[in-house]
Amino acid sequence: MMRMTVLASGSKGNSAVIASSRTRILVDAGLSCRELMRRMHQVGEDPSGLDAILITHEHADHVSGLPVLARKLNIPVYFTEQTHRAWVRQMTPKTTVSYKQWLEQQRREKQERLEAQALAHQIATMPGVLNDAPDDHFFLSDAPTGEIPEFVASAAEHGEPLAASAVHVHAEAERLPDLPPRLGNASTTPDATTDPASALAAAAEDDLCEDTSKALRESIRQNPSFLPAVEYFQAGRHLAIGDIDITPFTIPHDAADPCGFVFAAEGLRIGFATDLGYMPPNVKLALRNCDILLLESNHDLEMLRDGPYPWSVKQRVLSRVGHLSNDACAEFLLRDYDGGAAYVVLAHLSESNNQPDLARRAAEAAVGDRLSLLGNRILLAPQAEPLASLCL
Repeated sequence: MMRMTVLASGSKGNSAVIASSRTRILVDAGLSCRELMRRMHQVGEDPSGLDAILITHEHADHVSGLPVLARKLNIPVYFTEQTHRAWVRQMTPKTTVSYKQWLEQQRREKQERLEAQALAHQIATMPGVLNDAPDDHFFLSDAPTGEIPEFVASAAEHGEPLAASAVHVHAEAERLPDLPPRLGNASTTPDATTDPASALAAAAEDDLCEDTSKALRESIRQNPSFLPAVEYFQAGRHLAIGDIDITPFTIPHDAADPCGFVFAAEGLRIGFATDLGYMPPNVKLALRNCDILLLESNHDLEMLRDGPYPWSVKQRVLSRVGHLSNDACAEFLLRDYDGGAAYVVLAHLSESNNQPDLARRAAEAAVGDRLSLLGNRILLAPQAEPLASLCL
């Protein structure tokens, strides 16, 4: 059994769950942690059951909720090394350390967290130390009520390793600015294509609000690029997460090292390719023999040319490292697609420069007589709500 659940797709945020009978992977985290978890619950996906987060590239509509979600769930995040570097620079743009120095800093902070945890545990298990404080304050000995050290409260409340800010704060890391009141309306989420900085700020605003613990908020403000665990992969080299075999492949997009993926388990394959300016031979080859195919159909050419984007953004979207148009998607489905998928999911539709009916008609015309109730069903991944899970 394999299952794909698209939680969101478009310029305001992208995320999907890929699952086998034993493993669940979140591909991208382009909405706030709060919204991602709400949508997962909406479609019956338990966030605590996720095994890993896999990142296609570092653009805001793919990583906005990543720092908070990874910390809350305490799960590893998989990047290419170049994408991770770009993400770290994006999260801490004023840091002056080299990447090698940053890695050494992370190693030291991890060691200090482990030492602090061991000390806290030693104190907690000393005879006569425990009092009648609630269980989540079991580390405390003689701290007055209401004066719980933040790093202890954070670790106890979230079941996580101690926040980096509790033991070591990099003095040169940029702190996030004070956040304005919550937007409170998902429809006002900025378009990351035209305003990526605002998209990141909006996700932070949603996550770092009054009902997030003070310790976690401070940890993220002081060290926004900290993740519980980071794993690297390379395009063209297989990796496995649980029982899901993953083949990453390079895609043409204006990011550090963007990738698409083919996920395989139990004899089934799911192809996943968005944010690409055109369909190069390696992508066409990778997407053969898929049982579910998720493919970008971002814009209608005429709507983009006449639409509201600034001319510089239009040029970027139309370039060979931009986004795939309805026509380009249809050309692939007509000339290079092998016709073997049960579902073809059109993804990353622009709300400003596309219409669902235009994308659907172009794809259906390209698939032609291969379209049926049992195969090649054309579906559209929406921005505002999850797509019903596709199970094979």
